[in-house]
Amino acid sequence: MTSTIKVNTIQNTCGADIIKESGNTITIGASGDTVTLASGASQSGFGRSGSVNWQTTPKTATFTAASGEGYFINSGSAITANLPAGSAGAIVAFSDYARNFSTYNLTISPNGSEKIGGIAEDAKLNIDGQAATFVYVDSTKGWINVQNAEDTETGAVNYMAATVSGSCNTLTTCGDFKIAKFVGPGTFCVSQISNVCSTRNNVFYAVVAGGGSGASQGGGAGGAGGFRLGGPGSFPSSPLANPAGVTVTATAFPITVGGGGASNPDGNGANGSNSVFSTITSTGGGGGTSRGGSPRNGQNGGSGGGGGGNGPGSSSDNCQGAGGSGNTPPVSPPQGQNGGGGGASGAHQGGGGGGAGGTGTTVGPNPGSTSGGPGGAGSPITELFGSSPKPFYGPTNGVFAGGGGGAGRASPGPAPGGTGGTGGGGNGEGQSTSVTAGAANTGGGGGGTEFLGTATGAGGSGIVYIKYKFQN
Repeated sequence: MTSTIKVNTIQNTCGADIIKESGNTITIGASGDTVTLASGASQSGFGRSGSVNWQTTPKTATFTAASGEGYFINSGSAITANLPAGSAGAIVAFSDYARNFSTYNLTISPNGSEKIGGIAEDAKLNIDGQAATFVYVDSTKGWINVQNAEDTETGAVNYMAATVSGSCNTLTTCGDFKIAKFVGPGTFCVSQISNVCSTRNNVFYAVVAGGGSGASQGGGAGGAGGFRLGGPGSFPSSPLANPAGVTVTATAFPITVGGGGASNPDGNGANGSNSVFSTITSTGGGGGTSRGGSPRNGQNGGSGGGGGGNGPGSSSDNCQGAGGSGNTPPVSPPQGQNGGGGGASGAHQGGGGGGAGGTGTTVGPNPGSTSGGPGGAGSPITELFGSSPKPFYGPTNGVFAGGGGGAGRASPGPAPGGTGGTGGGGNGEGQSTSVTAGAANTGGGGGGTEFLGTATGAGGSGIVYIKYKFQN
């Protein structure tokens, strides 16, 4: 026996319609209500409209899709989406969350021997902004792509944004700009770029390599680390500045900060190490060389190391060591200058190391009365990064990559060591001066010493600055 209840409208206790019939239309729920099935209940007759339920947590690694779901893909590497077992009417969809499918492809793999578009092979989405929807039809064609889109539109992004990683590295706000300072290895991670004005993705840079160390025994000084400076615009008073900056993308840029050449009490100095940002590599400074009975030329590098003087008992000018060559390997504008030559005609003094802004000094021919060669001057970055003093410059007030001073003749006569060039170069040792290292994070060259077995000046470590506009 069956029972029948016939009504046109069911209301709740507040008088709001819950179920209402009007003609051939039955309305379930009122405006603002949510209609749900009880746990364990199922529905039939409503069907699927061909859409999917999008999962709003992006996928970042290989996964297996479920029928009825759509997935946003956000990965820094190529990944695979495994399709579920096919059943007629099953539907899945995928979309490029990061707009980088051309770089990091999405592979869509069918289940077992099932097919995609009639072929038992993987499908691949490799166009930025691509989205695709697949429906399983039958065993003949398998999954068929019913919708494909290539939508790269995003909201307006006026300025780039970035973060800095690595111990002691900093990001400083300076007006409408941010300035990243790297004193050690780290990462300049660009999280977004401007899609309104492409020139806003062109950043300023100063990349200074590690300085070379000085030599012992009448040794030449270390040359400064390579100095490369650039940014969008014209800088007539900074001849070393490249008017082209570096254009960045939304990715992580590893930063290398070169170390200075190590002190060597038993002979020639050591070259500094390179500093790197994106396509910009600054070469380590050349080490100085000791005196000898044959020419002892300074070593080549970003700036050249100082040459060694004549050896004991030698009076031939042919035994004078020449300064090392700067801007090696060559770039334009040049990254550094040549070192100075050592003493001639029996003078044991070492030549000065080259600096970013000037050559090292070649020692005169007077034995015992000439000081070591002064180092070449460094160069400022202030026109691109702001006038000194700035808290992010440190003690150099924005001048970097000075050459080291060469060794002076300890006896006879008052012959001091050469003075280090402005911008972090270290002094050479002599009768009235002590050897010093290139200053840390300046790329300065280290000073040379007169005596074998005496510690020489180590080169100063390098530094990297990056400046970008983040607001108007």
